[in-house]
Amino acid sequence: MAEAVISMKEIEKSYGKHKVLRDVNLEINRGDIYGLIGKNGAGKTTLFKILLGLSEYEKGSIQLENQKNNTAFRKKIGFLIGSNFFSYMTARQNLEYYRVLKGIRDKKEVERVLKIVELDQVKSTYKNYSMGMKQRLGIANAILGNPDVLILDEPTNGLDPQGIADVRKLIQKLNGDYGMTVIVSSHILGELQNTAHRFGIINEGTLVRVITREELQKKEDAVRITVSDLERARKALEEAGVEILEEKQDANSLEEFYFKLLGGNEDE
Repeated sequence: MAEAVISMKEIEKSYGKHKVLRDVNLEINRGDIYGLIGKNGAGKTTLFKILLGLSEYEKGSIQLENQKNNTAFRKKIGFLIGSNFFSYMTARQNLEYYRVLKGIRDKKEVERVLKIVELDQVKSTYKNYSMGMKQRLGIANAILGNPDVLILDEPTNGLDPQGIADVRKLIQKLNGDYGMTVIVSSHILGELQNTAHRFGIINEGTLVRVITREELQKKEDAVRITVSDLERARKALEEAGVEILEEKQDANSLEEFYFKLLGGNEDE
Protein backbone atom coordinates (compact mmCIF):
# COMPACT_ATOMS: atom_id res chain seq x y z
CA MET A 1 0.00 0.00 0.00
CA ALA A 2 1.31 3.46 -0.92
CA GLU A 3 2.56 5.60 1.96
CA ALA A 4 1.32 9.20 2.04
CA VAL A 5 4.16 11.57 2.95
CA ILE A 6 1.92 14.63 2.55
CA SER A 7 -1.77 14.70 3.38
CA MET A 8 -3.89 17.86 3.14
CA LYS A 9 -7.52 17.71 4.25
CA GLU A 10 -10.23 20.30 3.68
CA ILE A 11 -7.74 23.13 3.22
CA GLU A 12 -9.20 26.59 2.70
CA LYS A 13 -7.34 29.85 2.08
CA SER A 14 -8.53 33.38 1.29
CA TYR A 15 -6.90 36.67 0.40
CA GLY A 16 -9.37 39.22 1.67
CA LYS A 17 -12.77 38.30 0.23
CA HIS A 18 -11.23 36.17 -2.52
CA LYS A 19 -11.19 32.44 -1.70
CA VAL A 20 -8.06 30.95 -3.28
CA LEU A 21 -8.40 27.36 -2.02
CA ARG A 22 -11.69 25.60 -1.33
CA ASP A 23 -11.88 22.32 0.59
CA VAL A 24 -8.69 20.91 -0.96
CA ASN A 25 -7.93 17.26 -0.19
CA LEU A 26 -4.54 16.19 -1.50
CA GLU A 27 -2.29 13.20 -0.87
CA ILE A 28 1.25 12.78 -2.15
CA ASN A 29 2.66 9.28 -1.87
CA ARG A 30 6.30 8.51 -1.22
CA GLY A 31 8.11 8.02 -4.52
CA ASP A 32 5.49 9.92 -6.53
CA ILE A 33 6.13 12.27 -9.36
CA TYR A 34 2.90 14.19 -8.86
CA GLY A 35 1.77 16.62 -11.54
CA LEU A 36 -0.39 19.53 -10.37
CA ILE A 37 -2.38 21.03 -13.25
CA GLY A 38 -4.38 24.23 -13.37
CA LYS A 39 -4.75 27.62 -14.99
CA ASN A 40 -2.95 30.71 -13.72
CA GLY A 41 -4.69 31.74 -10.51
CA ALA A 42 -6.10 28.26 -9.87
CA GLY A 43 -4.28 28.06 -6.52
CA LYS A 44 -1.19 25.97 -7.32
CA THR A 45 1.47 28.35 -5.98
CA THR A 46 -0.62 29.13 -2.88
CA LEU A 47 -0.87 25.40 -2.23
CA PHE A 48 2.91 25.08 -2.48
CA LYS A 49 3.46 28.00 -0.10
CA ILE A 50 1.14 26.42 2.46
CA LEU A 51 3.05 23.14 2.22
CA LEU A 52 6.30 25.01 2.81
CA GLY A 53 4.90 26.88 5.79
CA LEU A 54 5.24 30.22 3.97
CA SER A 55 1.51 30.94 4.06
CA GLU A 56 -1.19 30.27 6.66
CA TYR A 57 -4.52 28.61 5.94
CA GLU A 58 -7.87 29.26 7.61
CA LYS A 59 -9.34 25.79 7.73
CA GLY A 60 -8.30 22.15 7.41
CA SER A 61 -5.28 20.13 8.45
CA ILE A 62 -1.91 19.05 7.07
CA GLN A 63 0.01 15.95 8.00
CA LEU A 64 3.63 15.51 6.95
CA GLU A 65 4.87 11.94 7.45
CA ASN A 66 1.73 11.30 9.55
CA GLN A 67 2.44 14.18 11.93
CA LYS A 68 0.69 17.51 12.27
CA ASN A 69 2.81 20.68 12.29
CA ASN A 70 5.87 18.62 11.37
CA THR A 71 8.46 21.41 11.24
CA ALA A 72 11.34 18.92 11.00
CA PHE A 73 9.88 17.41 7.82
CA ARG A 74 9.60 20.82 6.17
CA LYS A 75 13.38 21.06 6.41
CA LYS A 76 13.49 18.03 4.12
CA ILE A 77 11.52 19.78 1.36
CA GLY A 78 13.42 21.43 -1.48
CA PHE A 79 11.60 23.93 -3.65
CA LEU A 80 11.88 25.88 -6.87
CA ILE A 81 9.37 28.72 -6.92
CA GLY A 82 11.05 31.31 -9.11
CA SER A 83 14.79 31.92 -8.70
CA ASN A 84 16.97 34.61 -7.16
CA PHE A 85 20.62 34.45 -8.17
CA PHE A 86 23.40 37.01 -8.44
CA SER A 87 24.02 37.83 -12.11
CA TYR A 88 27.75 38.50 -11.62
CA MET A 89 28.43 35.16 -9.88
CA THR A 90 29.07 31.72 -11.38
CA ALA A 91 26.80 28.75 -10.65
CA ARG A 92 29.31 27.50 -8.09
CA GLN A 93 29.51 30.87 -6.32
CA ASN A 94 25.74 31.26 -6.21
CA LEU A 95 25.24 27.80 -4.75
CA GLU A 96 28.01 28.33 -2.23
CA TYR A 97 26.17 31.43 -1.03
CA TYR A 98 22.94 29.43 -0.58
CA ARG A 99 24.75 26.50 1.03
CA VAL A 100 25.99 28.80 3.80
CA LEU A 101 22.60 30.53 4.04
CA LYS A 102 20.85 27.17 4.49
CA GLY A 103 23.33 26.06 7.13
CA ILE A 104 24.61 23.06 5.16
CA ARG A 105 28.04 22.23 6.55
CA ASP A 106 29.24 19.78 3.89
CA LYS A 107 31.45 21.85 1.57
CA LYS A 108 31.29 19.10 -1.07
CA GLU A 109 27.53 19.54 -1.43
CA VAL A 110 27.78 22.29 -4.07
CA GLU A 111 29.94 20.13 -6.32
CA ARG A 112 27.59 17.17 -5.84
CA VAL A 113 24.49 19.02 -7.01
CA LEU A 114 26.31 20.77 -9.87
CA LYS A 115 27.23 17.36 -11.27
CA ILE A 116 23.65 16.13 -10.95
CA VAL A 117 22.32 19.06 -13.04
CA GLU A 118 25.35 18.93 -15.38
CA LEU A 119 26.62 22.45 -14.65
CA ASP A 120 29.87 21.43 -12.98
CA GLN A 121 31.94 22.35 -16.06
CA VAL A 122 30.37 25.79 -16.54
CA LYS A 123 32.73 28.67 -15.71
CA SER A 124 30.72 31.68 -16.95
CA THR A 125 28.55 33.93 -14.79
CA TYR A 126 24.80 33.63 -14.35
CA LYS A 127 23.97 36.58 -16.62
CA ASN A 128 25.34 34.60 -19.59
CA TYR A 129 23.27 31.46 -18.98
CA SER A 130 20.50 30.23 -21.24
CA MET A 131 17.02 29.89 -19.74
CA GLY A 132 17.53 26.12 -19.50
CA MET A 133 20.78 26.54 -17.56
CA LYS A 134 19.09 29.00 -15.20
CA GLN A 135 16.30 26.53 -14.50
CA ARG A 136 18.78 23.72 -13.87
CA LEU A 137 20.68 25.96 -11.46
CA GLY A 138 17.39 26.67 -9.69
CA ILE A 139 16.81 22.92 -9.33
CA ALA A 140 20.40 22.49 -8.09
CA ASN A 141 19.66 25.05 -5.38
CA ALA A 142 16.43 23.22 -4.51
CA ILE A 143 18.24 19.90 -4.00
CA LEU A 144 21.03 21.28 -1.80
CA GLY A 145 21.01 19.10 1.30
CA ASN A 146 19.44 16.14 -0.54
CA PRO A 147 15.75 16.74 0.37
CA ASP A 148 13.18 13.94 0.55
CA VAL A 149 10.53 15.97 -1.28
CA LEU A 150 11.08 18.38 -4.17
CA ILE A 151 8.53 21.03 -5.21
CA LEU A 152 8.94 22.51 -8.70
CA ASP A 153 6.62 25.31 -9.75
CA GLU A 154 6.58 25.62 -13.56
CA PRO A 155 10.17 24.39 -14.07
CA THR A 156 9.78 24.28 -17.88
CA ASN A 157 8.24 27.73 -18.26
CA GLY A 158 9.89 29.62 -21.14
CA LEU A 159 12.15 26.76 -22.18
CA ASP A 160 12.79 25.53 -25.72
CA PRO A 161 12.16 21.84 -26.59
CA GLN A 162 15.71 20.81 -25.62
CA GLY A 163 15.47 22.61 -22.30
CA ILE A 164 12.12 20.96 -21.58
CA ALA A 165 13.58 17.52 -22.35
CA ASP A 166 16.59 18.23 -20.09
CA VAL A 167 14.32 19.18 -17.17
CA ARG A 168 12.15 16.10 -17.73
CA LYS A 169 15.18 13.79 -17.63
CA LEU A 170 16.47 15.57 -14.54
CA ILE A 171 13.16 15.14 -12.69
CA GLN A 172 13.08 11.44 -13.57
CA LYS A 173 16.70 11.09 -12.47
CA LEU A 174 16.06 12.74 -9.10
CA ASN A 175 13.04 10.50 -8.57
CA GLY A 176 14.53 7.24 -9.84
CA ASP A 177 18.19 7.50 -8.78
CA TYR A 178 17.89 9.65 -5.66
CA GLY A 179 14.49 8.54 -4.38
CA MET A 180 12.99 12.03 -4.21
CA THR A 181 9.24 12.50 -4.16
CA VAL A 182 8.56 15.25 -6.71
CA ILE A 183 5.59 17.62 -6.99
CA VAL A 184 5.65 19.55 -10.24
CA SER A 185 3.27 22.02 -11.86
CA SER A 186 3.32 22.76 -15.56
CA HIS A 187 1.25 24.31 -18.33
CA ILE A 188 2.80 21.91 -20.85
CA LEU A 189 0.41 19.01 -20.36
CA GLY A 190 1.87 16.77 -23.05
CA GLU A 191 5.27 16.99 -21.39
CA LEU A 192 3.84 16.48 -17.90
CA GLN A 193 2.09 13.35 -19.14
CA ASN A 194 5.50 11.88 -20.00
CA THR A 195 6.94 12.81 -16.59
CA ALA A 196 4.44 12.34 -13.76
CA HIS A 197 2.93 9.20 -12.23
CA ARG A 198 -0.22 10.89 -10.92
CA PHE A 199 -2.02 14.09 -11.84
CA GLY A 200 -4.12 16.40 -9.70
CA ILE A 201 -6.33 18.88 -11.57
CA ILE A 202 -7.07 22.07 -9.64
CA ASN A 203 -9.63 24.59 -10.84
CA GLU A 204 -10.78 27.77 -9.10
CA GLY A 205 -9.16 26.63 -5.85
CA THR A 206 -10.70 23.15 -5.83
CA LEU A 207 -8.97 19.85 -6.56
CA VAL A 208 -11.54 18.48 -8.98
CA ARG A 209 -9.89 15.20 -10.01
CA VAL A 210 -6.90 12.95 -9.39
CA ILE A 211 -5.94 10.43 -12.06
CA THR A 212 -2.98 8.09 -12.46
CA ARG A 213 -0.96 7.67 -15.62
CA GLU A 214 -2.23 4.08 -15.82
CA GLU A 215 -5.86 5.21 -15.68
CA LEU A 216 -5.17 7.82 -18.33
CA GLN A 217 -3.54 5.25 -20.58
CA LYS A 218 -5.82 2.32 -19.83
CA LYS A 219 -6.78 2.21 -23.50
CA GLU A 220 -3.20 2.29 -24.67
CA ASP A 221 -3.72 -0.74 -26.87
CA ALA A 222 -6.42 1.10 -28.79
CA VAL A 223 -5.52 2.62 -32.15
CA ARG A 224 -7.13 5.59 -33.87
CA ILE A 225 -7.19 5.19 -37.65
CA THR A 226 -8.42 7.67 -40.23
CA VAL A 227 -9.99 5.93 -43.23
CA SER A 228 -11.56 7.09 -46.49
CA ASP A 229 -14.49 4.65 -46.27
CA LEU A 230 -15.72 3.82 -42.75
CA GLU A 231 -18.22 1.14 -43.80
CA ARG A 232 -15.64 -0.78 -45.84
CA ALA A 233 -13.20 -0.55 -42.93
CA ARG A 234 -15.81 -1.95 -40.53
CA LYS A 235 -16.57 -4.80 -42.93
CA ALA A 236 -12.89 -5.62 -43.43
CA LEU A 237 -12.30 -5.78 -39.68
CA GLU A 238 -15.34 -7.99 -39.17
CA GLU A 239 -14.21 -10.37 -41.92
CA ALA A 240 -10.78 -10.52 -40.28
CA GLY A 241 -12.37 -11.46 -36.96
CA VAL A 242 -11.36 -8.19 -35.26
CA GLU A 243 -14.00 -6.94 -32.83
CA ILE A 244 -14.63 -3.18 -32.83
CA LEU A 245 -14.92 -2.29 -29.16
CA GLU A 246 -15.15 1.46 -29.57
CA GLU A 247 -15.03 3.87 -32.46
CA LYS A 248 -13.82 6.89 -30.49
CA GLN A 249 -11.21 7.07 -27.78
CA ASP A 250 -12.37 9.73 -25.32
CA ALA A 251 -9.22 10.63 -23.39
CA ASN A 252 -6.00 9.37 -24.91
CA SER A 253 -3.97 12.33 -23.71
CA LEU A 254 -3.69 14.48 -20.61
CA GLU A 255 -4.65 17.57 -22.64
CA GLU A 256 -7.84 15.96 -23.93
CA PHE A 257 -8.74 14.71 -20.46
CA TYR A 258 -8.15 18.16 -18.94
CA PHE A 259 -10.23 20.07 -21.47
CA LYS A 260 -13.01 17.49 -21.42
CA LEU A 261 -13.15 17.75 -17.62
CA LEU A 262 -13.08 21.56 -17.36
CA GLY A 263 -14.42 22.60 -20.75
CA GLY A 264 -12.68 24.68 -23.41
CA ASN A 265 -10.27 23.37 -26.01
CA GLU A 266 -6.56 23.14 -26.71
CA ASP A 267 -6.59 26.12 -29.08
CA GLU A 268 -7.81 28.67 -26.50
